[in-house]
Amino acid sequence: MTKIPRGIPCLIVIIALFGYLSSVMGFTNMLNTIMRTAHDLLLNTVFYLMAMCVLTGALSRIFSVFGVVDLLQRMLKPVLRPLFNLPGVSSAGALMTFLSDKPTIISVAKNPLFARYFKRYQHISLVNFAGSYAMGLLVIIFMMGHGFYTEPLYGVFGAIIGSIIATRLMQRLVLKEYPEYREEDVIEDREQKFVNGKWVNGKYETVPDDPRQTLFIRILDALLDGGKSGVEVGLTIIPGVLIISTLVMTLTFGSNPETGTYTGEAYQGTELLPYLAGKADFVFRWLFGFNASELVAFPITALGTVGAALGLIPEMMSKGIIDSNAIAVFTAMGMCWSGFLSADAATLDSLGYRHFISRSFTCTFIGGISAGIITHWLYVLVTYLLSYIS
Repeated sequence: MTKIPRGIPCLIVIIALFGYLSSVMGFTNMLNTIMRTAHDLLLNTVFYLMAMCVLTGALSRIFSVFGVVDLLQRMLKPVLRPLFNLPGVSSAGALMTFLSDKPTIISVAKNPLFARYFKRYQHISLVNFAGSYAMGLLVIIFMMGHGFYTEPLYGVFGAIIGSIIATRLMQRLVLKEYPEYREEDVIEDREQKFVNGKWVNGKYETVPDDPRQTLFIRILDALLDGGKSGVEVGLTIIPGVLIISTLVMTLTFGSNPETGTYTGEAYQGTELLPYLAGKADFVFRWLFGFNASELVAFPITALGTVGAALGLIPEMMSKGIIDSNAIAVFTAMGMCWSGFLSADAATLDSLGYRHFISRSFTCTFIGGISAGIITHWLYVLVTYLLSYIS
């Protein structure tokens, strides 16, 4: 039997993908859209994320140098260990992503003062844990700004449950393939420490502070060193964000909403992912309580970017298809997924865990679905109990 040349399957996939896109959008429009989307992502998304990485990197270094990380470890270990099988310092990563976006976990996770508390398998699952709260503050404020005040609380609870599922599942998959990671430390020398935020002879030795160095100088050194690491992180996420986000958005968004035609503008696409999701509309109705097939567009869009998904809500409200249950489910799934198809790949690649990307996708997807289901049925239960009491 003649063996198929190695490059043939690759060519078939590439030709099929671009052939499909060009057949819908037109070849010229397809190329213009891809280039303009990537360019806009670079200017308005990547540099924005880089700025957040610089700020969070500086803040995480301040937390490390002045003992906040150690304090979090002692205070939250009794809570995070049984629920997530993670050290207490993991809460710092969750807080950073909650206030900003998923890639900010990179600056925290790469900090040796933070990483020394983790075993290898826990460090890998940190992306699933912290990523489940990404842009949480933005999502909650957006929902409240549109008149929904209690519904996001259901979503936050669902996101926490989804985070537990995604984190634990990721740890299980990692240990199944690499059982030695259970005992392998991220920082090989458990006694490694920093002197004034810098490595000394490859070790982290405890020495008295230099009396000539003022508190202001120590703070300034920590801020600048942390910010510098944030710049490096921002550069490493560029390929993942541009390539994967462009592909996801091209398969998610549609034509120009005003003319209904393809013009080669950024963020146009074939709407393939929402179309496929619409074919399983009955599943989403039962699992999430959606009362209209159009509501599926939110979680589908959140796969690529939760910011774009939030932009769909005003239009849904104008059509009268959104209810309180949908807002609760949107909050949970928006936080858990938060563009993981684009962000997780860049994040794991930056941390040196590129070969775990597919497993992370699977775990985050399951966690988000679970969060949506739990939030829906929790909302149904609480609503029933309140109506029964009244």
